Amino acid sequence: MSLRDMGSERRFERYLDGLSEVMGHADRVGPLRDYCTGLMLPCDRKSVEPMAAATAPGRTSAQHQSLLHFVGQGAWSDDLVLGKVREMVLPEMERHGPIEAWIIDDTAFPKKGRHSVGVGHQYCGQLGKQENCQAAVSLSLANHHASLPVCHQLYLPQDWAGDAARRRKAGVPADIVFKTKPEIAIDQIRRTVESGLPPGAVLADVGYGNNAQWRSEISALNLPYIVGVRADTTVWPPGARLVARKKTRRSKSTKVRRGKTKPVSVKELALTLPKRAWRTVGWREGSNEPLSSRFARVRVRAANDEVLRDEEWLLIEWPKGEEEPTRYWLSTLPPDITFERMVDLAMLRWRIERDYQELKQEVGLGHFEGRGWRGFHHHATLCIAAYGFLISERETIPPSGPRCVAWRPKLAVPSGYRPRGAATTNAATHPELHRHNALAAHRRTRQEAAAMSLLREKKSHPGAL
Repeated sequence: MSLRDMGSERRFERYLDGLSEVMGHADRVGPLRDYCTGLMLPCDRKSVEPMAAATAPGRTSAQHQSLLHFVGQGAWSDDLVLGKVREMVLPEMERHGPIEAWIIDDTAFPKKGRHSVGVGHQYCGQLGKQENCQAAVSLSLANHHASLPVCHQLYLPQDWAGDAARRRKAGVPADIVFKTKPEIAIDQIRRTVESGLPPGAVLADVGYGNNAQWRSEISALNLPYIVGVRADTTVWPPGARLVARKKTRRSKSTKVRRGKTKPVSVKELALTLPKRAWRTVGWREGSNEPLSSRFARVRVRAANDEVLRDEEWLLIEWPKGEEEPTRYWLSTLPPDITFERMVDLAMLRWRIERDYQELKQEVGLGHFEGRGWRGFHHHATLCIAAYGFLISERETIPPSGPRCVAWRPKLAVPSGYRPRGAATTNAATHPELHRHNALAAHRRTRQEAAAMSLLREKKSHPGAL
């Protein structure tokens, strides 16, 4: 019997039963169920303390200690749990079409102080500037119906990687050494290939795609890619006559022998394209109207280090009204791929933005308050597990599903309860809270379809979950 053959409550129970199989010890099953239930609740903050108050109002202190130990110290495997999530959720995604893309990206979590594992002064996309934060790299499998993160890892800055005292205090494993974000990403891609998951085109932004060696490693794994590059990336223009030199003892690479032809930047090439090269292409429905823009594509060879590379696509976006092109991609998608299909895949990367938005807003990905390596990854894994269930429930949640869910009250929380740090969490210090509050009612309606019935069941039958 599949998940979709049952009611919402029973599907969630069966889903948790599956996760329980890889916990390794029966004592972890109860905290697993409570933690995942807490992540599904429409609470404003989903750190351990508020979830303990919401899932066990009569014994908040004991529940807090139980959940804290489970997520911060529990010796269960993130890889096994993520593997079980994939096993249960990917079939639901593939009912709507095959996996089309592997999306690489990173996200940041603003943090105070210097003791939370991996925290440092680095670019924070959430704030749009350099700020004190943690950052994690992930890989998501996606089609046009949904996307699911299958790998995630904290980025450990160099000053952390070389600080034995801070590593020891945060419990960073001995085998974790400094790696750049592209290096973490390529490791994730290799592991995903080895695990035999459905293949897809690798999608990534400029932070990854502009690295020529990184693109070469993707090709070596026999995966196509369509990745962002900077405007100053150089290519050999169409029609350039290039010949590969023979390798010598001093040179391990096959160099390019050329005549008077010189490489040009992708921006220079875009500005020389004739008017007929540009086409308006749409890729999906937006919130108000279909999304479309003006694109051109040409076959080029990347000119990095003058190594003779295979011919690939250069895709360029130049929206109407802009003075110059705004985005560029290099792609090893097949030469005969249609223009529309290429644009469609390039724009599928938007799903990772929605992944992060929903993981943070719906299930509290950024709410973990611990400082340790294990706790950070355990919390992220359980957030992905909760998100996976919501993906499998997407058809039953309004407005997609046929059911109309009436508003139900939140589970009672002890009077006078206030989460740690509540005094400093306000709109003045966190402007993004305005947007969060404005969207909260709409998001809560969707969550209640899968979560509020569970709360009612738990309240009526405390032992059911």
